[in-house]
Amino acid sequence: QVRLVESGGGSVQPGGSLRLSCAASGDIASINDMGWYRQALGKKREWVATITGGGNTGYTDAVKGRFTISRDNAQNTMTLQMNNLKPEDTAVYYCHADKSVYGLGWESYDYWGQGTQVTVSS
Repeated sequence: QVRLVESGGGSVQPGGSLRLSCAASGDIASINDMGWYRQALGKKREWVATITGGGNTGYTDAVKGRFTISRDNAQNTMTLQMNNLKPEDTAVYYCHADKSVYGLGWESYDYWGQGTQVTVSS
């Protein structure tokens, strides 16, 4: 099992910044990609950003140029730096990780954190 714990959420004004962190523990061997998703009230969970095991990154268009995803493999942590926050960024942000193991062929598993609330309002 893999446990993911987010931290760093809070309330900020539009234009402010916030840094989210995700700590991974447990059976963390073979973790591949990690990323962030968010879910606003009444809406479906959406993908925000991904960072691969090799350090390649990708972002949804809504956050490009404002958010930066990074990871520290030695410390088993991942960070989302959020700048110039907008009210539409308000959501619960979830840490995600996937891993693959070889048994009868490759098997993939997905893990989720408990979520941390980000609120952007005047």
